[in-house]
Amino acid sequence: MTTQIKVTGTQNLGSVQFTGIEGGFGEGKKAMLVKDIAAIHGREVKHINELVNRNLIRFKTDLDVIDLKVAVQDDHNLIGYGFTKMQIAKSPNLYLLSERGYFKLLKILDDDTAWEIYDQLVDTYFNMRSELDTSNLSPELQMFNGLFKSLAKQELATKQLESKVDSISEIVAVNTVDWRKDTRQLINAVAKTQGGFSAYQEIQSEIYTELERRAGCKLSIRLTNKRNVMAGEGVSKSKRDKLNKVDVISDDKKLVEIYMAIVKEFAIKAGVWNG
Repeated sequence: MTTQIKVTGTQNLGSVQFTGIEGGFGEGKKAMLVKDIAAIHGREVKHINELVNRNLIRFKTDLDVIDLKVAVQDDHNLIGYGFTKMQIAKSPNLYLLSERGYFKLLKILDDDTAWEIYDQLVDTYFNMRSELDTSNLSPELQMFNGLFKSLAKQELATKQLESKVDSISEIVAVNTVDWRKDTRQLINAVAKTQGGFSAYQEIQSEIYTELERRAGCKLSIRLTNKRNVMAGEGVSKSKRDKLNKVDVISDDKKLVEIYMAIVKEFAIKAGVWNG
């Protein structure tokens, strides 16, 4: 049996605004509409619905997904979730996903953008909790509440210090075996400390600039040259257009080493263990 679903207002992820929803999957549990997920990922709603419908055996009703067209009988009430009358009339499904359901959807989408966005949603939207109102507690209970908070802060500080040491060790340990994935994860972690997903491209650009300064090269020129060589070899334009500066870096062992060193420096400087 689903708990009451309620709209809590609007939330923002970068430049995308979406409907904040609680309930449905448990008291106070965060949930997201497929129409908002589609906007965040730059996909069409029908595409996301198709992915859910093709994999319905993996999505458990009332645990991963709720079809609001089934759960909310009155079309007028569906307007409160941000749907237009046309969307309500024409859409066979109006899906709502739990955090667990969204995680399953991301495994199906399986692209870099999907995982970067998921990190931020888990760290911000899904993990938001309301503050407990303690104003009505007795003076004795308020005293104990203050004591517990103080002890919790001390424990948190100790764990953060341990996490800091462990995280720096992990950063330094990044090597050339899987450097593309590892550096991408570090850059994403840095971005989360500086504004989230919208900061990713700016940080990546700063890293490229520093790499060019240290290595005395121009990545844009190397990228153009690489595309020209591939064109001469008959490689399709679509494949050439997908090349980026990281592909250029991967061609030069020295650039890979400098790039990894710079990314590690950015990560340590940003204090990614605080994220």
